[in-house]
Amino acid sequence: MITRRAFLGLMLGAAGMAAAAGYAVPALAKDPLALTGYDPVSYFTGNTPAKGTADFTARHNGLTYRFANARNRDAFKKDPARFAPQYDGYCAYGVSRGYKVGVDPLAYKVVSGKLYLNYSRSVQRTWSRDIPGYISKADANWPGLE
Repeated sequence: MITRRAFLGLMLGAAGMAAAAGYAVPALAKDPLALTGYDPVSYFTGNTPAKGTADFTARHNGLTYRFANARNRDAFKKDPARFAPQYDGYCAYGVSRGYKVGVDPLAYKVVSGKLYLNYSRSVQRTWSRDIPGYISKADANWPGLE
């Protein structure tokens, strides 16, 4: 069983290697700009998530979301629970293990109409081995996490 300290150590090591190789590195702390600026509605409507702009924003659960257009912003405002990522955008695998870590907004999966994000694509591969199990654990852990 991996401990929180070991997990964070692995993530920091992986982040350092990725940065050295010139790859984007997910945040370890939660960014107040939700999804690092990606449009949450676009995860449900397109082939790939789209970046939002500062021209179209909305706030939900203390986070600012950006949208690619007014139509997506208005859809989000009408039903934010439908489009907002689970666990306020923290890594679904991390939450299943009992802690909050940031995410790579391109390491995602929509499951049963809900958006789940992961720290990285490699963490997502682990999470994908038992999605229902990890979601169940994360749902149980989420209310008590600070």
